[in-house]
Amino acid sequence: MSWESTAVYYRLLNEIVRARLGGLHSAQILLWSFDFHEVEACQAAGRWDQATALMVAAARRLETGGAEILLIGTNTMHKMADEVQSAVSIPLLHIADATAEPVKRRGLARIGLLATAYTMEQDFYRGRLEARHGLEVLVPDAAGRKAVHDIIYDELCRGVIRPESKARYQEVAADLLAAGAEGVILGCTEVGLLLQEGDVPAPVFDTTYLHAEAAVDMALA
Repeated sequence: MSWESTAVYYRLLNEIVRARLGGLHSAQILLWSFDFHEVEACQAAGRWDQATALMVAAARRLETGGAEILLIGTNTMHKMADEVQSAVSIPLLHIADATAEPVKRRGLARIGLLATAYTMEQDFYRGRLEARHGLEVLVPDAAGRKAVHDIIYDELCRGVIRPESKARYQEVAADLLAAGAEGVILGCTEVGLLLQEGDVPAPVFDTTYLHAEAAVDMALA
């Protein structure tokens, strides 16, 4: 939800539409960009009801503006996906569903998850992958979860990219693979700013790209 990953979403949506339609085509996008400071304060304080109200208000504004498909450009804030969907009449494309389908197409069943502590430790995301898609989700140990979370908020959301942080993510991913994971989900839309395919000796699933790709599929259909 930081503008760092919002900019990636905007670029990807337009690049994928141009690749599909050719020429000077680009994506028709209505974008609500939050003040992430306000959102992060709600997260840190556990004021999820207040965060939900922010999300619902934004979704309604986008629908009123003419949006036909709704994306929440963050994994963590899918915690209130059901409430957001209930507040609007247009379909919400859930990022966990957009991610799970490519994982299953690769024939994988046990998947590692790198994300914010909220996404790794709470059930709203892992539970959906498990209950709806039959995936077994592995998360790092406590030290690994803290490292992944802190790098997201202290660095990636601020546009800071550090080689030593990439190396730490690779260590955490390696631990997940050693524990039996067959691939790794980059389950925060900022994680792809630091880690990409080829940085881990297993399939990597970037939720930002997969969400954007599924959105274009849905829109063009």
